[in-house]
Amino acid sequence: MKHSPLTQILTIARKDARLAGRTRDMLLSTAFYAALVLLVLGLSLGPDDAHLRPAAAGAVWAALALSSAIAAGRAFAQEQEAGALNQLCLYPGPHGALYLGKWLGSWLQVLALSLLVLPLGLVLFGALGVERVPGQAAAAIPWGGLLLTTVLGVTGLSASSTFYAAITVNLRAREALLPALAFPLLVPVILATVKATALLLTVGWNKEVAGWLGFLAAFDVGTLIVCTLLFPFALE
Repeated sequence: MKHSPLTQILTIARKDARLAGRTRDMLLSTAFYAALVLLVLGLSLGPDDAHLRPAAAGAVWAALALSSAIAAGRAFAQEQEAGALNQLCLYPGPHGALYLGKWLGSWLQVLALSLLVLPLGLVLFGALGVERVPGQAAAAIPWGGLLLTTVLGVTGLSASSTFYAAITVNLRAREALLPALAFPLLVPVILATVKATALLLTVGWNKEVAGWLGFLAAFDVGTLIVCTLLFPFALE
């Protein structure tokens, strides 16, 4: 029986999510790696809050960018090591559905990780409860804006990392090549998310934040469309 592309996408994403929840090795490794990146960056900047607070947004998104590459790479590597990737490619239906299913599975894992990394990074770098105007009480953290930024940022990171993970899955040095190949495409995502997060923490929601998030949303949609169309060639 032939299934619709949407059914194939949800089936692949559900399989990856179930496997990640059952083994927990990928979630634990990416969480440990992200925490290690935050710790190293925090120690390198020293205990002075004047140095730590401005670097909070950059540190958080650097950790999430590297973790998304690891999560996407492991998703394809597991299929390759088990000899199941060829069977997935032979499954009746468009190859774009395979990409979107893998992307959705990776997106769910990185999003769950970001819900831990974002608060941890803000606490570690002293970015919570910052006085936006000297002498006045600290303003409330705009969690709604941060959540929207996180969803859009994770979407872009996962879309790019998943595509390049498919390109490097058959290479011996895929763990080293994946971040190097994906980084140029991740730069706009990292730039937009860091700027939006920093602005939300310092001045709150404004037109500049909306502009960065609008750019990020357009980039996410464009990346998903282009990667879906090019994915069959990436598997060859």
